[in-house]
Amino acid sequence: MSFVADLRVVLQGRDYRRLFGTRLVSQFSDGIFQFGVAGFAFFSPEKQTTALQVAAGMAVLFLPYSILGPFVGVFIDRWSRRQILVIAPVVRGVLLLIAAALVALDTPDEFFYAAALGVLGVNRFFLAALGASLPHVVPRDQLMAANAVTPTSGTVITFVGVGVATLMRGVFGPGDVGVALVLVTSGVLFSLSALVARTMRRDLLGPDFDPNRPQVKEAVRNVLKGLVEGAKHLARRRRAAAAMGAMAAHRFMYGMATALGIILYRYYFTDGDSEAALRGIGIVVATSAVGYALAVIVTPLATERMPVERWVPMMLVTAGVLSAILVTPFQEWGLWISGFVLGLAGQSVKICADTSVQRDVEDAYLGRAFSLYDMLFNGMFVLAAGLSAAILPANGKSYLAVGIIAVGYLVSALIYRLVTAPSRVPSAH
Repeated sequence: MSFVADLRVVLQGRDYRRLFGTRLVSQFSDGIFQFGVAGFAFFSPEKQTTALQVAAGMAVLFLPYSILGPFVGVFIDRWSRRQILVIAPVVRGVLLLIAAALVALDTPDEFFYAAALGVLGVNRFFLAALGASLPHVVPRDQLMAANAVTPTSGTVITFVGVGVATLMRGVFGPGDVGVALVLVTSGVLFSLSALVARTMRRDLLGPDFDPNRPQVKEAVRNVLKGLVEGAKHLARRRRAAAAMGAMAAHRFMYGMATALGIILYRYYFTDGDSEAALRGIGIVVATSAVGYALAVIVTPLATERMPVERWVPMMLVTAGVLSAILVTPFQEWGLWISGFVLGLAGQSVKICADTSVQRDVEDAYLGRAFSLYDMLFNGMFVLAAGLSAAILPANGKSYLAVGIIAVGYLVSALIYRLVTAPSRVPSAH
């Protein structure tokens, strides 16, 4: 099916439309927020950015909530997911207003990062609840279509938010006041997504009742046990586990590519001009957005003609081979096209991983499954940034980094194919 056909099918459901609207409003504002943080941390005229600082910034923003991911699953599997979608945006909006005030008052960076950590923590909670809610608003046979248009549309609208924030930076300026105004705008928009979520019934999105489910206090005390149980549940559903592993491998390579691109633009292509570097990275982000959008069209069509177990490794191999060919000359055009390729391949893998998890994992485990998913999604990105800090030279030009990215994609494709071989995969039921 085409993107338009998929969208027409899933939008027939009133409840789906409301969940979809909640995601779009939230992720549009998230794009504005992400640009504000990146501009402050990596492209401020007053700051010198190194690979180590990029890695540290990514660790501060993503790693703590990857570690705390299992606790998120405990509550998503117990609390009304609709209520999470109503309350979380308001909390995020307040935290963003605080972050904006801290920037405007020129307080030490540590205070800003503490507020940003709070925003991202609530955001991960929100996104995990969105992922676990989707099977409650679309029929099972429409999950592939829904996963083609829902998270991908959210990602594309995030890129749109980044573009709007870029224009805002041009109007407000790159200084602290300009960053603060970008954050205020994001905070107000974040809060508006709660109004959309309120149009859904409180009990609509689950979780399903489970009489054997322990109380929250007991669950928190036994969270590590629950994490192990969630991992065992996934291990018995190897297609879902393999797809999650493929997504994690992509995030590692993508994290290395991101760190490589930031340093190359900051010092190799622009000789330290932060605004020129930001414009260059903006082009890469734009081409990635086109790749993400195209994945919405290509992936459903491809998976109608071949199994997911063939499509995922094809995308990983494509990403590995083309990234090596395109980036090795270390020309700006190569990064632009590579951004498109990695956007297309990565979002294709993610659509397949989302669908595999939702189809094969029981609802009582979905919150924990998506929390594990979230841990991998962010943790691998941070781990890659750490490796980049160890190997990237000051100007970013590293054939070793390009080689690791290319080989990593090829190896992950091979492993995925071996794990999902038909004779090895037991039935999920």
